[in-house]
Amino acid sequence: MPRDQPFAKVLKDGVLICKLINVIQPGSVKSIKTKGGNFQLMENIAAFQKACKKYGVPQEEIFQTADLFEARNIDQVALSLFCLGRVAKNKNFDGPTLGPKMSEAQKREFTEEQLRAGDGQISLQAGSNKGASQAGISMGKQRMIVD
Repeated sequence: MPRDQPFAKVLKDGVLICKLINVIQPGSVKSIKTKGGNFQLMENIAAFQKACKKYGVPQEEIFQTADLFEARNIDQVALSLFCLGRVAKNKNFDGPTLGPKMSEAQKREFTEEQLRAGDGQISLQAGSNKGASQAGISMGKQRMIVD
């Protein structure tokens, strides 16, 4: 397909995105249909979605078939591709990726002594305001209502 086609039109039949997931995770989509009616081409999109979910893309970030095939929500399609790129980068895919790397858990372990060190502290979130008060603050004159 020519490169000067709109994003939605290039991806509509699902062939390119199926090839994409097969590069990232070989064998993810067994059969890619390049010809046929709408339902056969929509099977490509469904196969891509299934492969993405199996690869680790969260279900809530995967676009609906109609979002792409009927060009209803191309923004969601783009977000799904970015998410696939994040997951691929997080799984150390060695090819080019799209988007930032997903954050990783930073587990911290504290000793019992470190945990007890804060027991005597009253934090500002616990209601302490270190002696500050609103005494002496005037917000202006009283409102006078005249009949």
